[in-house]
Amino acid sequence: MLFEKLKIWQRSARLACDVIELFEANKNYALKDQILRSSLSIPSNISEGEERETLKEKIRFYYYAKGSCGELLTQLLIAIETSSVPKEPALLLVKETREIAKVIATIIQKDKRNN
Repeated sequence: MLFEKLKIWQRSARLACDVIELFEANKNYALKDQILRSSLSIPSNISEGEERETLKEKIRFYYYAKGSCGELLTQLLIAIETSSVPKEPALLLVKETREIAKVIATIIQKDKRNN
């Protein structure tokens, strides 16, 4: 698949793997479930957007991916604040989530200009 070659997909898939690893032993199952879902949603929506027929559809799924970044960021910050995860590795994930969201926003704006 072509999406597998995209740097943004690779970064977001790596982010999801890192989130899964960080939360693996977490006993707060509600938070764990929600945070894993939002992290998985980012690369999933990127790949789904890339597989769509039109640029308009692609942009829609990239917006979903960006929204999932916001969701993940919120959940990571709450997890840090409640001491549900070690602070330093979680802050690295916060940083990467913010950077991925910026890249996705740039892709959306570029695609909107080409639409």
